[in-house]
Amino acid sequence: MDIELGKDAIEVLTKLGYDVQLFYAESGRTYLSKGFLKQAKKLALANIPKLKDFAANGLPVIGLEPSAVLTFRDEYKRFSQDSETTTAIAVNTFLLEEFLASEIQKNEITADLFTKEAKTVKIHAHCHQKALSNQKVTFDVLNLPENYKVSIISSGCCGMAGSFGYEKEHYEVSMKVGELKLFPSVRKSPEDTIISANGTSCRHQIYDGTKREALHPVTIFKNALLA
Repeated sequence: MDIELGKDAIEVLTKLGYDVQLFYAESGRTYLSKGFLKQAKKLALANIPKLKDFAANGLPVIGLEPSAVLTFRDEYKRFSQDSETTTAIAVNTFLLEEFLASEIQKNEITADLFTKEAKTVKIHAHCHQKALSNQKVTFDVLNLPENYKVSIISSGCCGMAGSFGYEKEHYEVSMKVGELKLFPSVRKSPEDTIISANGTSCRHQIYDGTKREALHPVTIFKNALLA
């Protein structure tokens, strides 16, 4: 359940020595995906002052769902004429993997904190991450445990595309997209290979198409952390 992902993120960050302050904001992504721009803009303009305060105080905003988190970085710039504020918000907003990868680069998080057990991980990254961030940050985070063998699945969209694949009239097309590369790659993976997907819809799509449970990177990272 996605609630458990939030708990996993809090556990990971606190165990690694970070103070966590919870912040809830509906990003507006669900409105944007259906073309309800007025409603999305209303949410954005309500969220911008709060996000501005975090940026002004040097408190990074970190989230788990790429389509929601990266809305703060991308579309919010178009909903406000205050480009200075929205730029500050954009550079202060991170996917959890981006934040962790940056801390790993600075040697603030090291491999000795993690299991030495051998695991194989295959990553399917969310389309928003591919467009506005980088798949490598997820690779770098999951590759930190010493004996983890990590690879990125060479796939495009999973086919779900937000709510697209949930809609009866689009289901067949959605499944065909998944069958292009993603589903076959998951199916041919040994049962003990961990499938990673940071998008909620991606995880649902992978299960529907292959009956394999994909895990968010934060759960995989949490499970690798030594007690």
